[in-house]
Amino acid sequence: MAGGASTGGSSQSETFAPARYWLLLPSWVTLTILVLAPVSMMMVYSFLTKEFRGGVIWEFSLSAYDQFFFDRGLFGDDPPVLQWTYISIFWRSIWQAGVATLMSLIIGFPTAYFIATRPEKERAIWVFLVTIPYWVNLLIRTVSMKFLLRDQGPLNDLLVGSGLLSEPLTIVNTNFAVQLGLFYSYLPFMVLPIYAAVERYNFALSEAAADLYATRWTVLRRILLPSVKPGIVAGCILVFVPSLGSFLAPDLLGGAKNFMIGSLIEEQFKGNAGNWPFGAAASMILLTLVMVILLISARQQAKGGK
Repeated sequence: MAGGASTGGSSQSETFAPARYWLLLPSWVTLTILVLAPVSMMMVYSFLTKEFRGGVIWEFSLSAYDQFFFDRGLFGDDPPVLQWTYISIFWRSIWQAGVATLMSLIIGFPTAYFIATRPEKERAIWVFLVTIPYWVNLLIRTVSMKFLLRDQGPLNDLLVGSGLLSEPLTIVNTNFAVQLGLFYSYLPFMVLPIYAAVERYNFALSEAAADLYATRWTVLRRILLPSVKPGIVAGCILVFVPSLGSFLAPDLLGGAKNFMIGSLIEEQFKGNAGNWPFGAAASMILLTLVMVILLISARQQAKGGK
């Protein structure tokens, strides 16, 4: 009966409202243990003092942050001078991650569009082909890329053997090798969000624009790109953020001259001679930068939604 179906004015979501918080409890516990607690420990360690022989002294200070931004000489009693060494490493990390993100976007957008416009039965196969190389561990894939790009590697052997080059190209231990490694490591993070956005796109809008004599460039710029913009933004964030803190690609493909912030942080926690407060401070600075990027992105998305 119609009267029997009535719930007295309360919706089903309101009926189960008391259980909502209990259902979320496992997620909150997991996030607290695996995310909030480690970040809180890192923040505390960033304000501690390094012991001379390694480890930390539980004396709170800003010396780790001061070391990152200022150079006070060998004995620490000179007037503070801006420390360009770590700032340049930070800027290099932003630049490398930005170039890798741009490369991923240039390759990932056409790839995602191609997959989304295939017949529905074929799309799963194409997505499978994009993701299957990433079933292998990142370390193994990065070492394999170093073997491929080295001076006596298969790529140079092919180019020299075919007569295209007279001598091998020096690719390893260059900025380009790092950018290529980051691009290869995180390309699916660009393809999959854009693919999901293009798959939901109403292609009737493109057909209507073509009927009104709009060029393909106009359709792409004025209709398609604004419609799939959330997927593009999500893909850029998913590539840029892990690329910014990556250390495998810089260490294995870039060498000492292409140090990135992830490598710098990793070095501070190696062995007993590491500087844990400085590593934690660098981590907090990196985390702050990532949070600023995410907040700006969220604000832009909110404005776009309005």
